[in-house]
Amino acid sequence: MSAINGAEFFTDIILSIDETPFKDKGTLKNIVENGKDCYSYEKKGSCYRVKGTFEQLDKLVSRCQRATDHHSTATHGRTGQHNHHASTRVKSVEVSRVVMDYINKKCEEKLGKILGNCSLVTVLQSDITARITFRPQSGSFHQAAFVRQRFITFYQRVASDLHIISVPGNLHEHNKLQRKFSTLIFEPSNKKLTVMGPFPHIAEFKEFLWKTRSTKRPVSKTPTDSLSNRISGSSSAHKDPDDESCPICMETIVTNKKKTLRCKHSFCSECLEKAFVYKPVCPTCGELYGTLKGTQPDGGTMEVTKNASPLPGYEKYGTIVIHYYIPSGIQKEEHPNPGQPYEGASRTAYLPDSSEGRMVLGLLRRAFDQRLIFTIGRSTTSGRNNTVTWNDIHHKTSTHGGPTHYGYPDSEYLSRVRDELKVKGIE
Repeated sequence: MSAINGAEFFTDIILSIDETPFKDKGTLKNIVENGKDCYSYEKKGSCYRVKGTFEQLDKLVSRCQRATDHHSTATHGRTGQHNHHASTRVKSVEVSRVVMDYINKKCEEKLGKILGNCSLVTVLQSDITARITFRPQSGSFHQAAFVRQRFITFYQRVASDLHIISVPGNLHEHNKLQRKFSTLIFEPSNKKLTVMGPFPHIAEFKEFLWKTRSTKRPVSKTPTDSLSNRISGSSSAHKDPDDESCPICMETIVTNKKKTLRCKHSFCSECLEKAFVYKPVCPTCGELYGTLKGTQPDGGTMEVTKNASPLPGYEKYGTIVIHYYIPSGIQKEEHPNPGQPYEGASRTAYLPDSSEGRMVLGLLRRAFDQRLIFTIGRSTTSGRNNTVTWNDIHHKTSTHGGPTHYGYPDSEYLSRVRDELKVKGIE
């Protein structure tokens, strides 16, 4: 097996190796134990579960492959047959078609490095899911199995951070926006744009959208007066500069129906009233007016435990473990599909048991009580709709792996999550 440059993506991987392909089970045991100083492992049934870095496990796979290839060569030319049957034992993976569409369009280079000389066979199962199989062009079961492990780690990271929103727009705006936000996918449909991409880039796009729509500008009724013109900074209108457009409906604000907030942003009073029903914040700058309540389903619990194990970067402190549980139920009027059932969720998050960590815990408790931690929507991991998902308050769901794996060390995390909570009036 040739080494695949994946070290830039993975620093902590768990690899399962089945001893079935080995004629002598002691061979695999010796191979695994010879590297125990570099990684940790445990045996469950007929499988060894080995945890280590990309480089360590890549070398382990190579040693396993040489052992099985040697056995196959000794069976007088049956290597090809052996590899064919071995590769069929690699389980296929069910994936969301939405997530895979994003990966194929925006992560092609990374996916290629992960696959190496393996090919990806995709079978569509429904409008939502597909099943993919890994087939090595040369090599053994172990090569395909290792690629499968790496792919799952990469897929889960992409899926957990993928967000989808819908905004007003047209085909011409779609082309302009796609050039400006290269990491996002824009799909025009019925005078709207469906936007998909990583959460930080979606947030950046939404901020850009609010800024362009809140800018005072002349109002034109011509087709050229659109979001795409504001992207390029041009405008074809030549009306009274005192005219002010409402950032919500984009029409000129009638003087006697104008509402100006204390943050100095102005709107049509009717538009603002409707916006405040959804969320009591300024649609332009996000300043809070009143107590923000979310759409987190009722009946959930937030339990906290502690242990003495430190988190990376917080070696002087123990760990706070938050256990969230939201039961399944029926959606209410505030949810996307009232009357339909939704699937609940259990989640675990981690904080350092430092003074700042305990402060953040208190803030998260307030956010949970205000129903802001979770919402109901479409899971980017499974592709299923009508399920409980994280809202936009980020949590550390892993103790290790750094920011790209939603774990520690991450020296800026506590500061970031406090900023996210402050926007919601929790500080």
